[in-house]
Amino acid sequence: MAEHHFHLKADWPGGRNSEGFIEAGNLKTKISIPPEMDGPGVGTNPDEMLLGAAATCYIITLAAMIERAGLPLHEMSLESEGIVDVTKGVFTYKKIIHRPTVSLKENATEKEHSKLKKLVEKAEKSCMISRAIQGNVEVELQANLN
Repeated sequence: MAEHHFHLKADWPGGRNSEGFIEAGNLKTKISIPPEMDGPGVGTNPDEMLLGAAATCYIITLAAMIERAGLPLHEMSLESEGIVDVTKGVFTYKKIIHRPTVSLKENATEKEHSKLKKLVEKAEKSCMISRAIQGNVEVELQANLN
């Protein structure tokens, strides 16, 4: 069994509406509460970082699966949306919607298109971030495949 350890250092100078800083490998950024939650909106925030982790994990996992399957990829992009519910002052990360756009080269066969459709769905279930939040945050796919 191999274990990989990742480390993050955070500096936070004060109260709720302060601005902090995080550093984790290549990630170096200011942090604060987003303006949607009455914060200063400086740098990034946990909501964007969770969305970013889920989105990057998904698209990297999908890219690896497409490559391993030998599919003739033309181009791929992803837009993702995070939905946070606020009920009675309790903030709950409710849902993440991934909207991948994936197209194969013109010479792709029907069998390859069928395989792509399966991989788009399998990648979401295989991504370690999706597995980590499973049961807590709903993840939905709205794929555009060509």
